[in-house]
Amino acid sequence: MEHASWLSGLLVYLAAAVFAVPVAKFFGLGSIIGYLAAGILIGPWGLKFVTDPQQMLEFAEFGVVLMLFLVGLELEPQRLWSLRKPIFGWGNTQLFGSAVLLVAGSLAFGIDWRFAVVAAIGLAMSSTAIGLGVLAERNMMATTAGESILSVSLLQDIAAIPILALVPFLVLGSGHEASSSGWLGPAKAIGTIAVVILGGRLLLRPMLRWIALSDTPEIFTAASLLLVVATAALMNAVGLSMALGAFLAGVLLAESEYRRELETDIEPFKGLLLGLFFIAVGMSIDFAVVVQQPWLIAGVVVAFLAVKAFVLWTMADAMRIPMLERPIFVLLLAQGGEFGFVVFQTAQQAGVISAPVSSFLVAAVAISMLLTPLFLVAADRWWIPFLAGSKRRPDVEEIREAQNASVIIAGFGRYGQIVARVLFANGVKPTVLDHDGEAIEALRKFGWPVFYGDATRLDLMRTAGADRARLLVLAIDDIEQSVECAKMVRENFPEVTIVARARNVQHYYELYELGVTMIERETLDSALMTARSALEQLGWQPHQARNLALRFRRHNVAQLAALAPHRKDEARLIAAAKQGRQQLEELFAIERQQAAERQARAGWSAGSEPP
Repeated sequence: MEHASWLSGLLVYLAAAVFAVPVAKFFGLGSIIGYLAAGILIGPWGLKFVTDPQQMLEFAEFGVVLMLFLVGLELEPQRLWSLRKPIFGWGNTQLFGSAVLLVAGSLAFGIDWRFAVVAAIGLAMSSTAIGLGVLAERNMMATTAGESILSVSLLQDIAAIPILALVPFLVLGSGHEASSSGWLGPAKAIGTIAVVILGGRLLLRPMLRWIALSDTPEIFTAASLLLVVATAALMNAVGLSMALGAFLAGVLLAESEYRRELETDIEPFKGLLLGLFFIAVGMSIDFAVVVQQPWLIAGVVVAFLAVKAFVLWTMADAMRIPMLERPIFVLLLAQGGEFGFVVFQTAQQAGVISAPVSSFLVAAVAISMLLTPLFLVAADRWWIPFLAGSKRRPDVEEIREAQNASVIIAGFGRYGQIVARVLFANGVKPTVLDHDGEAIEALRKFGWPVFYGDATRLDLMRTAGADRARLLVLAIDDIEQSVECAKMVRENFPEVTIVARARNVQHYYELYELGVTMIERETLDSALMTARSALEQLGWQPHQARNLALRFRRHNVAQLAALAPHRKDEARLIAAAKQGRQQLEELFAIERQQAAERQARAGWSAGSEPP
């Protein structure tokens, strides 16, 4: 019977997701709303196919763990270290700034201070699952708003232990005894984090290398899942956030040669479990509480969303987040989060709040999570266009109607303009995208048909005609946005050929790893032209200088491609680079000697030619 029950439950979850998500996507509401709606439909307050959402929520939370592991794989330790100030600075500002304002508001209404503190802390937390899920869906992880949201989310995970350790102390003086080992938990947490970091540095790569030697793909997939599960279980054993442990494991492997394979193995499981998590959140909404006190719960939801939005908008201004990114930053962090469920449950068990109050607060958090995707849809349709319109004059045309050009140029700075001029001169009229409103206004005065738009957005690229175009000229100046655009196009429009501009060698390698093979470094040809002029001034004939420059170019491009697999191994990279430079010098020395011998046989004066 248990086996049949398990199968029937799985059937219900999958059927609900398969039905609800495409419907939500069809109406432009996004997959998250589809999952939440599916949870409400099959939950205790819908068709009652599932009556215990809490059990599923604990299982589905593993989707958040896998997501944080994948986020960690994208952050090398050096980059994570560079985010330390936003994490502990702005992360603390959001969490404790929101909590202090919420406590002050609660006390003004005569609410007990212990209850006010618990409610404020729980409501101040944000949903990591929805926040990072939306960023990934919109390709915004590398933007200013994306990194800021990640920083705040990481701080909330780090703050899990001290917050949960605080709850038992709130019952002092109210007839309950706090545990005498209140500080033992944080000590264990710090020790566990140290074990994860040291073990990851010393053991993870050798272990994965040994498993990879077995040449058994399914075992490597099992090892990938084992790594995440073991790290999460270790963190959970000491009461720390499982997602934080998985994130640390991902960061430690961000520079590993197995990074891409790990991403490929984990991604399918992450997507499915994350969907189940949102279904469980939809099922967890206690509509009995909502029906009993609809106006009160609506007031609480509006109040805490408004307080957090005020704090976040003030932060966005101080952090200098671009105006068009601020709505996403505010909406994704103003909502309540899944960690609030844990805070309220812990407070209920400790006797700080009653079961009905806990259900009330959980319902408020779940409703805010349900409303967030709807707010995002409204922001896309009205708020962001309003901000964009106030930033740019009306004569800047935003791309709205589907285009049908065979070539798309992403980025119309000094580099993209030269490419476009050559194409226009030869009768090719590309669709041109750029995100600098002021530059577009200036360019359109000269007759350039440039559209306003962010080429890293999937929906905008579809409108630009990427599903019909033959070629994408990737001329974006910003390296991170360039890589994000290339990744998005390779994943969603594999038939489009990408001709890319690389700012430097590092940029070249990042594009090369994505499968982009037609890459031109922006300074290479201009530097070679300068080198040709230098050789001519030193006595070389123009045709000799040209041939030498072209030969150097072919050698340099071939060497970059040969070194690409070893770019993470600094020792091998340096050795190979030195060897390549020595080979080129020897080749040119032989050619100079042969040229001198030919000149001598022809009776030329050796003194009039370069050595």
